[in-house]
Amino acid sequence: MLVSATEMINKAHEGHYAIPQYNINNMEWIIAILKGCQATNSPVILGVSEGAGKYMQGYKNVVGMVKNIHDKLGITVPVAIHLDHGSYQGAIDCIEAGFTSVMFDGSHFDFDENVAKSKEIIALAHSKGISVECEVGGIGGEEDGVVSSGELADPEECGAVAGLGVDFLAAGIGNIHGKYPANWAGLSFDQLEKIQASTNGKPLVLHGGSGIPVEQVKKAISLGVSKVNVNTELQLEFAAATRKYIEEGKDQIGKGYDPRKLLKAGTDAIQAKVEDMNKNYFGCADKA
Repeated sequence: MLVSATEMINKAHEGHYAIPQYNINNMEWIIAILKGCQATNSPVILGVSEGAGKYMQGYKNVVGMVKNIHDKLGITVPVAIHLDHGSYQGAIDCIEAGFTSVMFDGSHFDFDENVAKSKEIIALAHSKGISVECEVGGIGGEEDGVVSSGELADPEECGAVAGLGVDFLAAGIGNIHGKYPANWAGLSFDQLEKIQASTNGKPLVLHGGSGIPVEQVKKAISLGVSKVNVNTELQLEFAAATRKYIEEGKDQIGKGYDPRKLLKAGTDAIQAKVEDMNKNYFGCADKA
């Protein structure tokens, strides 16, 4: 069922597990993630970056694809369609297009402007029953052209944004988007504890979940992280499985070049990874 993310996130926070946000890029991603979450009886958030929204021919088309595939597969677990790292206008467009959740990322603005714009998006989204995520402190790396060196979010600023009524909050604690370098220092759990205290226990979001050691992910969840974003890891799984299919010459056998066959190995790999992470990383299996 397609829902706002608020209830599933609040339940995860109370139960000390996390809801995964798996970013989608096309039809195969949607099918694989929904099947994986249905198989593990796990709630899920389907993340859509602005770039992926353009690639999939607009936000309304994304909503239509998700709804149709969701209904065709008979999905019964809670599913939210969520804008990832949205601009001010992007958040408004997704609210109008039928998304059930949006993120407004104003972390690149000065703090006062971030607060003002966040407040407007929160009011608009909540008037339509849509959940909202906001961000304080840039997450390292690059996400669809939004570049940040990464930083530790200021706990006081986090508390101020949490006080606006945001449903869950993304705050930098040393995490980055993309592959983690060999010299990465790891997550700052001290900062995470300070942020959780300053926000009065607001559910927190860990962006850049791909590549973080599972022990660190689990510790972050125990300290208040209730949503973990994954994108790169599924892309790598898809690429590796597709490469193996071609290198083994399977595309040269019969009609192995048919895209329905060519893309199947990668799609199956995504589903398998989703099932593994739901069970062994996030603790969300059988929480639907």
